[in-house]
Amino acid sequence: MLHGIDVSSHNSVNYAVSGLDFVFVKVTEGTSYVNPKWVAQRNRAREHGLVVGYYHYVTAGSMSAQCSYFLDKIALRRGDVLALDWEEPGVPCRDKDRWLADARAKAPGHRVVLYCNRDYWLHRDTTDNAGDGLWIADPDHSAGHPGVQHAWTFHQYSESGGIDHNVARFGSRSALRAWAEGAAAAPEEPASAG
Repeated sequence: MLHGIDVSSHNSVNYAVSGLDFVFVKVTEGTSYVNPKWVAQRNRAREHGLVVGYYHYVTAGSMSAQCSYFLDKIALRRGDVLALDWEEPGVPCRDKDRWLADARAKAPGHRVVLYCNRDYWLHRDTTDNAGDGLWIADPDHSAGHPGVQHAWTFHQYSESGGIDHNVARFGSRSALRAWAEGAAAAPEEPASAG
């Protein structure tokens, strides 16, 4: 398994990178908020050769407008991963699915994944649609063993030291990069999904 973190405006631009393979950076929320640190946070990951992902915190409203707002901020590079952060109670499953479809249509060639917590996945999701991969937040289970039956790609398992810690189900950074660039299939389902 690979190790990574996700960062937002609550985190430093000089976060520790030792032992990391990937970083997800919050870029936008709704259609009016931009993380003022996102460019510096992204640059730090790139300077250290990490795989970079970007995420949008979705709110109630137009999914197309929110997706465009998010993508208009980013000069995407090959291998950048896009993520929808679905944790707002006013956003139903159908809107989550609309955003994922919109992002895939507007950013062809980029992996689009769904971030949500275990409760949302088990009790609010009705379609099992996670785009190109499920990024599951489940701090109640150890790293790499989230309590879901569905195949997962990323697992946010802890928040320690004021930062969210994640693992990715890949054997090497090059395998993650190949997947992110569309050259490889999603990782295989673990033997015991939980």
